Amino acid sequence: MTDGAAQSSSCTMPPRRSLFCKYFATLFVAAVVPLILGAAVEASFGYRDQRRQISAVLQADARAASDRIEAFTDGIRDQLGWMVQLPWSAGDDAQHKIDALRLLQQVPAIVSVSLLDETGTERVFVSRLLLNRTGPGIDMSTDPAVLGARGNKVWYGPVQYRRDSEPYMRIAVAGSLPAAGVAIAEVNLKLIWDVIAAIRIGETGYAIVVDDSGHLIAHPDISRVLRGRASSGSFGPIKHLVGGASGAAVITGERGNPVVALSVQAADVGWTVIAMQPTSEAFASIRAALWRSSILIAFGVLIALALAYWRAHRMSGPIKQLEEGVERIRTGQFEHRIKIFSGDELQQLALRFNEMASELAISQQKSARIERLKQFLPSQVAELVEHSHELLEGQRREVAVIFGDLRGFTAFSTRNEPDVIMAVMREYYEAVGAVTTRHEATLIGFDGDGVMLLVNAPIACEQPATQAVRLAIDLQMTVQSLAGKWCDAGHAIGFGVGVAMGPATVGTVGYNGRLDYTAMGAVVNLASRLCNLANDAQILADPTIAGRVRDSVPLASLGQRTIKGYDQALEVFAVAPADLPLKPPGSAQRRREKELQDH
Repeated sequence: MTDGAAQSSSCTMPPRRSLFCKYFATLFVAAVVPLILGAAVEASFGYRDQRRQISAVLQADARAASDRIEAFTDGIRDQLGWMVQLPWSAGDDAQHKIDALRLLQQVPAIVSVSLLDETGTERVFVSRLLLNRTGPGIDMSTDPAVLGARGNKVWYGPVQYRRDSEPYMRIAVAGSLPAAGVAIAEVNLKLIWDVIAAIRIGETGYAIVVDDSGHLIAHPDISRVLRGRASSGSFGPIKHLVGGASGAAVITGERGNPVVALSVQAADVGWTVIAMQPTSEAFASIRAALWRSSILIAFGVLIALALAYWRAHRMSGPIKQLEEGVERIRTGQFEHRIKIFSGDELQQLALRFNEMASELAISQQKSARIERLKQFLPSQVAELVEHSHELLEGQRREVAVIFGDLRGFTAFSTRNEPDVIMAVMREYYEAVGAVTTRHEATLIGFDGDGVMLLVNAPIACEQPATQAVRLAIDLQMTVQSLAGKWCDAGHAIGFGVGVAMGPATVGTVGYNGRLDYTAMGAVVNLASRLCNLANDAQILADPTIAGRVRDSVPLASLGQRTIKGYDQALEVFAVAPADLPLKPPGSAQRRREKELQDH
């Protein structure tokens, strides 16, 4: 088979595989991607809601445990407070002993009670494990419990493990009067297990209590507590991680499994209640939702596959017609029309295609007219004029005219090669065009190194004088930046600007289909004369412009000047240097120095 035959065969083969792939990809995106996004969004919001709900549950359980612990310690504190209501006196030891024994009966968690007088001497000692003592005993005035109680009325001691097994803590309460002494109770914290054991979070969640050093105080598994400090090594890091998180945190639990944990501080004793739930249980509903979404995505893939196969065969013919029509439109055959009678959206698409072809023909004609208008108008102005043809008709209007002219251009053009001159002019014209477009002015045309701009025609503006001065300032700054670069390259070129305002006749002039928009009148000549008077980096304005912008633009009067074509001298104004903050420093000076060097 020859190459030509192979190419002919490949061109006649229906693109069934390519069409199938395209429709499969399209329908996959349309059917499957929303399912994936929906699943991702559902998982994201579900995770946030579930985590918020878990945080609320953990917060409530931890807070309840903290409140019960505080109630436990507050009850012991209040009971001890009753023991130090009255001052000590001779013969009260026996009565205080009876009160202490009664306290042991009422509060099973208290193991022993020591009652001290105002000097810190132990007067009564009652214990469940040791022999009771009555009468003046050891001096405990320097004991931390006594010092803490006298300083804060209530003192909670650190957790200690008796025989490295059961956790104990001392609580001391000082009387409201110094003579009432101090009561110190040793409390068995094993009884807090009842509080923690009652907390169940979900199926396997639980709560623990640790002190400020991370040592275990209470755990649902009481054997963990009875092991003393030996089993507390893993709880310090857990307390640190949970305490540093905002809300619930996912951490590694004591058994090495990931858990969701939240901590609450027991204010009085400085302990921390940590509520935990395994993540496998906490987020089980999220995993179930993801599995359901995966099944839906699998069904979506199958549906997309079937639809792609069916639609590829149904649409190949109309698509080929559309492809042929597009190719003809691309080559400019806007009269071509497509005929499809499928009775569905493809037929509607063919009708829209035919309408598009008609509109493209009209648009092509309009674009040609706009391109001609863009020769002397900014793009946005040309678009506006295209929809309002009367704007270009001859009329009398007050306009602001800006003339700009390069200084030293004649000497520059005689000393340099044409390619250098054209490169400079291209930069100059591009800069002028950009400024004109930026200020929505009308570019009347270039005259060698000179330029004429018009404001307030053909499109009127609210403050033409102010807009014209701002345009002149921008134009001067832009060209001066180029002049500095030209001067560095050895070209002594400057730029002067003249601005005038007054009535003029504006409209299009020309012949044989070539039309230009221009302005005619005395104001045009005046602006040109002012431009000729302007020095490098200077903007000169007539009295009309000065009177309109005096309150908004700083101006400096240069006095009366004789203007060619005017019978009387005319006051001329220069835009103050403060309005040219971006002028490259020393550009005009460098040009003058370059001219002196050339001479």
